[in-house]
Amino acid sequence: MVQIVGILIALAGVGALLYASERLFSAVRGQRLWRRDSGVDLLYWLITPLVIRAVSKILAFGVAVIALAVLDRQIGARTADGFGPVAQQPQWLMLLELLVLGDLTGYWVHRWFHSRRLWRFHAVHHSSRRLDWLSALRVHPINDLVTKLVQTSVLACLGFPLKALAGYVLFLSFYSTLLHANLNWSFGPLRYVIASPLFHRWHHTTEDEGLNKNYAPMFPFLDLVFGTLYLPRGVQPTRFGTSSTRVPDTYIGQLAFPFRRAERSLRHPESPARQLSRSSIGASLHV
Repeated sequence: MVQIVGILIALAGVGALLYASERLFSAVRGQRLWRRDSGVDLLYWLITPLVIRAVSKILAFGVAVIALAVLDRQIGARTADGFGPVAQQPQWLMLLELLVLGDLTGYWVHRWFHSRRLWRFHAVHHSSRRLDWLSALRVHPINDLVTKLVQTSVLACLGFPLKALAGYVLFLSFYSTLLHANLNWSFGPLRYVIASPLFHRWHHTTEDEGLNKNYAPMFPFLDLVFGTLYLPRGVQPTRFGTSSTRVPDTYIGQLAFPFRRAERSLRHPESPARQLSRSSIGASLHV
C-alpha cells in the first residue's frame, strides 16, 4: 500500500512538472492534455513499477549474482559493492564508465528489438500516435525484462556495484520520461552529446527518413559512430506510431500482441546487420 501511494505521488509530481513544461515548450502545438489512449498508458505507469520492474530487477540481479558465483564464489559475494579494477577506481570515473558502457549495451539491445524477430515486442512501445511523457512507459514486459536483464548483467559482471546499477536503472526510467515528452528541446550545442526530446522523437516518427535512427538511450554520439544518427536542424517530427504494424489499442491486447500470429506487413524494420551495412556516418549526419 505504501509503495502504491508513493507511485501515485511520484506520478502526480512528475506529471505536473512535465505537463507544465509541455504547455510552455510544445513540440507539437495544440496536442491535447488527455489523449484517447492515455488511459492505457496510465495502466502501464501503475502496473509496471509494481510488478514488471520489480521482476526485471530481481531476475537481472539474480542472473548476475549466479553467473559471478559460478566464476568465483568470493566475487559473487561482493557484487553489492563491486569488485576488481572497476571498483578500485575513483567514483567519478566509475560513474562515467557506467553511463557510457550502459548506454553502449542499451544501444545494441535497442537495435536488436528493431530486428524482425523481436520487433513485435518493441512495436508496442512505438504504437503511440501522440507522443508525450505519459507514453514513455508503454513498454511490453518482455522488452523491459530483456533490456534490463542484459544491461545489468553485463555491467555487474564487469565489476560495477549492484547498488550503483539500481540507481542507474532508476535514473534511466526518469530520463526516458523526459525524452518522450512533447518538448521542442534539442539542447543546442550539446545535441550530439546528450540525448534530447527532439533526438528521441525522431526515433518514434513514422516518416521514412526517421525510421531506425537514434537508438541511444543517453548519448547520441553512439548513433554517430554506428551510422544511425538523424537530427536535422530546425525541423520537428509531427507523425508518430507504427505505420505498417497494427498494434491493438487496449492494454491486454498489447500484452498479447507479440504472441499472436503476425500479419503480412508491407514494411518491416530493417535488421541491425543489414542496416549497418547500408548506413554511413556521413549519410546519417544532417546539419
